[in-house]
Amino acid sequence: MFEGFQPRRRGGAVATLSAVEADLLRSLAAQMVELLRSEEAVQPTDVDPLENLLDFDGPTTAPDDPVLARLFPTAYRDDEEFAADFRPFTETQLRDGKATRALRVIQTLEEAGLPPHVGDERLVIDVELDPPEAMEWMKAITDLRLALGVRLGVEQDDEEFWDALPEDDPRVQVHDIYDWLAFLQETLVRAVSGR
Repeated sequence: MFEGFQPRRRGGAVATLSAVEADLLRSLAAQMVELLRSEEAVQPTDVDPLENLLDFDGPTTAPDDPVLARLFPTAYRDDEEFAADFRPFTETQLRDGKATRALRVIQTLEEAGLPPHVGDERLVIDVELDPPEAMEWMKAITDLRLALGVRLGVEQDDEEFWDALPEDDPRVQVHDIYDWLAFLQETLVRAVSGR
């Protein structure tokens, strides 16, 4: 049974994940990267870095995808014109930051020994995170939870709805993953904060 993250002696956190858990986390992070890089807001990689920093030709409207709209909310809800003027300065960099964090989760899992294809379900992966890595993971897990929550339609105080769903409802398994991410995040926060 997964016990979550524990404090690391030198700061940060450590956890032992089963290969199945680690592979699930890798898959979720990979899907996040794909989603974040699937729309026009992504800057071309062959552009000079300085030119890229000075390029404010990003999107001016909120994303159509509800998950992306939740990850990149409108900064000025009462003023569409001002919001449209502001979005190009922020969204591209925010997308890149979120994608980079998700990629770091994948990299950390693979560096800890997660193979490209999990054949032995008895395999365990020891993940050690220094304090900066732990902060990156917290942010990445928050993004994953937001994405799953939006896709599922999770709302505040709706536990009774989820508890009442029949076991064969496909949403139950996804909601279990959502809950597992919440547990993962909570134990990581506790491990880093020393609570």
